[in-house]
Amino acid sequence: MLRHTARHLALSLSLATAAALLAPQAAAQGIGVRAGTNGVGGDIGWDVMPTLKARLGYSAGKTNFTVDDTSINYDGKLKLSQPALFLDFTPLGPFRITAGVIGGSSKVQVTGKPSGGNYVINGVTYSAAQIGTVTGELRAKNSVSPYLGVGYGNVSGLGVNFYIDLGVQATGGANATVNASCGSLSATDCTTLRSNLNAEAARLASRNSLKYYPIASIGLTVGF
Repeated sequence: MLRHTARHLALSLSLATAAALLAPQAAAQGIGVRAGTNGVGGDIGWDVMPTLKARLGYSAGKTNFTVDDTSINYDGKLKLSQPALFLDFTPLGPFRITAGVIGGSSKVQVTGKPSGGNYVINGVTYSAAQIGTVTGELRAKNSVSPYLGVGYGNVSGLGVNFYIDLGVQATGGANATVNASCGSLSATDCTTLRSNLNAEAARLASRNSLKYYPIASIGLTVGF
């Protein structure tokens, strides 16, 4: 986990530094590194006008957890990879209102854990020997999500400073797929399994679908 975090931080710093070279040279600029609910990331910021600033950023991270709100218990792994573009409106000095868009290929991969060697899928019991391992994936419906939030501190401010973001990302909910092998099942039973897997996927999506993902992060900036 530490190795992944260090790699993501190094990538974020590299992207931020590269973006700094492309930012408008006449405007105040800065780079920042941050960590929060959307992983570890970095930003390049620059002034657009006296009370409006822009940021180009990237966040990434991984975390493991358990999903146990359907008839199957799953081991879940969240993978975040999110480029972002923000506009910061700063009429009150360091306090700001932020709007922007967040993209990327964030997903949750799940692996079912059989109970007593069996899975119960949409009310039907199947043995792990029959259908193998049940796996699935959840992805946000919006490939590009709008973001709205508030914050304190600006990446393009001079010197070394800190900055905070609090907001929500409108993901639009989640789409899910659940898969298993028909193995030794008959053609008729295989068709029934596929239907039950689709029902399980719909249930998994509805119970693990955050239409608005909360984002909270804190970071350090160096402005110049």
